[in-house]
Amino acid sequence: MNLSIIILTYDHLDDTLRCLRSLQPVMSRSDVEVIIIDNGSTDGTPETIARQYPGIHLIVNPQNRGIAVARNQGFAVATAPRLLILDNDTIVNAEAIDGMSAYLDSNPDVGLCACCMTDVEGNVQLSFRPFPSLKSKILSLLGLRLARTHFTFDRQGAIEPFYVIGACQMIRREALEQVGNLDEAIFYGPEDADFCIRLRQHGWKVKYLPQYSIIHTYYRRTSRKPFSRLGMKHIRGLLHLYNKHHRIS
Repeated sequence: MNLSIIILTYDHLDDTLRCLRSLQPVMSRSDVEVIIIDNGSTDGTPETIARQYPGIHLIVNPQNRGIAVARNQGFAVATAPRLLILDNDTIVNAEAIDGMSAYLDSNPDVGLCACCMTDVEGNVQLSFRPFPSLKSKILSLLGLRLARTHFTFDRQGAIEPFYVIGACQMIRREALEQVGNLDEAIFYGPEDADFCIRLRQHGWKVKYLPQYSIIHTYYRRTSRKPFSRLGMKHIRGLLHLYNKHHRIS
């Protein structure tokens, strides 16, 4: 096995099926395994996946256990040296997956890489980011925005950001084993930033590869309802992150 693809689902069955259809050319390879962790869907997602894709390793949680716990469940059963985590609202392609895998093969100091993500109209999303400061997060939760930073970079060359969001990350198993799993104290939110911080602390590089791209339809659950139950869990996750790494800006 060369690649384990780990997808977390929580309702949104149509998006999950679309993601799996886009993965079909890669899933058909004998050296690729797909693992889906369902976090308590109520729309028939696990039943449909089990029926339509019997070859997928399906883990069904009776309730939403959060992103970190669920993805760690996927890590625990994955068998490949490359681990690709995807949100179920992504539409992927073999070129991006092969490109990220080849990059890890040729850059042994890179523990994690990610590709460019766009919306369905081709607009590039800001998927690589600076440290999530308290000020920027408060403004975001209030529906406000700081002046956007305009990134200039060579679309053919890798760049090294502070962190990349967890909707699409390819992780080297050796790095995961050294750094440890995602922080399960973070239910939803900055577990991706925390993991990239810990990679950097252990000497691994995090790279963003703009020459490859996938589509991400992007739910933005907490920004739409910042003071919902999920939104408050996101805030608690941020406070945990700031306390853990002793910085808020």
